Amino acid sequence: MSNPDTSKNEFKPRAEDVASPDAIIKAMYETISGPAGKRNWQRERSLYLPGARLIPIGKRIHGDGGLHVMTLEEWIEQVTPFFAENDFWEMEVVRHSDRFGNMIQAFSTYEARDSKDGPPIARGINSIQLVFHEKRWWIASVMWDNESRENPIPEEFTPYLW
Repeated sequence: MSNPDTSKNEFKPRAEDVASPDAIIKAMYETISGPAGKRNWQRERSLYLPGARLIPIGKRIHGDGGLHVMTLEEWIEQVTPFFAENDFWEMEVVRHSDRFGNMIQAFSTYEARDSKDGPPIARGINSIQLVFHEKRWWIASVMWDNESRENPIPEEFTPYLW
């Protein structure tokens, strides 16, 4: 496997999107959320390290279930028809992160909605691997699974209710 050539990335990020782990994860959620219609795929592409992988491992709202290992372009091709016809909002509700040097492993619990302020239609966890390289943060991979009766989100990854 070769080293990713980040210098040839034609998708220039917003500086504020890649300045910190918080910022890049926030941008990741923003790029996939919105009313039915087009998404800003250029912004989405600017967040990911060349060669990054997206890996859904369970039942999904769109598409079939099961394990899929995809490039960013394959994922965009798969979800574009769904986003074109459906309002979809995904937001982070809890995050647990571990950092060593220039890498971070974040478990980001999310809720998906079909309207910005509506009730959740799905919950799950994104496992996000980040790397700091060339003075910015990159998403190296995202693996996720939706919650189900057979696969509940563990308490330590849910918001505390007071």
